[in-house]
Amino acid sequence: METIVDIWNYVWPFLVILTAIVFVHEMGHYLIARLNRVRVEVFSIGFGPELFGVNDRHGTRWKFSALPLGGYVKFYGDAGVASAPGEQAVQLTPEQRAVSFHHKRVGQRAAVVLGGPAGNFVFAIILFAILFGTVGQRYTPAEIREVLPDSAAAEAGLRPGDTIIEIDGSRIDRFEELQVIVMGNPGRPLDMVIRRADAEIDLVVTPRLVEREDRFGTQHQIGQLGITAGIGFRQHGPGGAIWAAAKETAYMTVATLTAVGQMIAGSRSTDELGGPIRIAEMSGEVAQEGIITVLFFMAILSINLGLINLFPVPMLDGGHLVFYLFEAVMRRPVKPRVQEIGFRIGFVLVIALMVWVTSKDLIRLGVVSFFKGLIS
Repeated sequence: METIVDIWNYVWPFLVILTAIVFVHEMGHYLIARLNRVRVEVFSIGFGPELFGVNDRHGTRWKFSALPLGGYVKFYGDAGVASAPGEQAVQLTPEQRAVSFHHKRVGQRAAVVLGGPAGNFVFAIILFAILFGTVGQRYTPAEIREVLPDSAAAEAGLRPGDTIIEIDGSRIDRFEELQVIVMGNPGRPLDMVIRRADAEIDLVVTPRLVEREDRFGTQHQIGQLGITAGIGFRQHGPGGAIWAAAKETAYMTVATLTAVGQMIAGSRSTDELGGPIRIAEMSGEVAQEGIITVLFFMAILSINLGLINLFPVPMLDGGHLVFYLFEAVMRRPVKPRVQEIGFRIGFVLVIALMVWVTSKDLIRLGVVSFFKGLIS
């Protein structure tokens, strides 16, 4: 019984957090579609059979479906949830064409597709702004408080009191920005500019490769200098909170893309990736730490969802945008047969990615080893 309760304590925060983020994403698509006079037939949280729902006066079916791992909006003229054009799209009356997604201008269709990821980024900005305007923004000045003995920083000649103003060509305003660059470049010499007293000094530092285990048991190989800094919070007014939230969202976006690029290049381990099981774990953990941690986690997750959907994979929003870019440049749409093949390939890629990250979660939790032990 205790095991069931423990699992539920992870499941319900995961469902609440994921539902909120998916709702925001799909609402972005919905609102831009309505602005462009596109009829929306279905707004679904989840996939598969409908659990319950209602119809509004515009003819949209708002519903919750059985598999709560995503969602979709289905526009008039779509063949399915991936917004591929249906065969009946060529047989529509002028009145029907006026509200059909696939008969809108390419710019309008691109705007509708971008609405989902844009909604996620706006949602992240709103959450960050609420946090920065109430509890404040965590801020760590890029001033060194301590240099650990026999560390990479000590070897490079860094001292307590030094202020780091640039590393690897990037301007540094706070310690967190330094961490992203250092952690992603173990063993690579980095040019650094510091301020010591009234002088600027050029140094070269080489982060050392270290292994660190997070609270979920995943091992990470990262770069480390061996320095510490003081931690504080900055309080913002309404305008300042929004501006700081926008910059934080941009910072998180760049950091995530940098990490993905390093994984693709092979310079960063893919052990950091996780699927629904890991997200559920993290959701349960943050739910126990309070609403502030939950809101911060939701903002990060919303950014990640927005970015993932912009990847140029057919079936995702980014894949649609690639087709629309081709259409805008070539002055003609991609052939339906090519789109169909692309969507099928995209579906296979998305399912393969889900299976892969879920298998990594199961291996990390020891589930695979457990079943191997049963049959060996």
